[in-house]
Amino acid sequence: MKASDSIKRLLKNLADITYGVAELRNSYGTGHGKNAKSRGLSSRHAKLAVGAASTLAIFLIETHSER
Repeated sequence: MKASDSIKRLLKNLADITYGVAELRNSYGTGHGKNAKSRGLSSRHAKLAVGAASTLAIFLIETHSER
């Protein structure tokens, strides 16, 4: 497998992060009128979402800066 193919696959997987984070926000966020008894994410899962989104954001900013 070429490095370019691996990078393309990795970028697609990073793009999928946005969908996963959006789904978590819709299911567990407080922006959709959830009641006070709604159960949120565990700290572990919240850290996973933040870390993944941060990685994607840093990559996008660095890519934009290099252009």
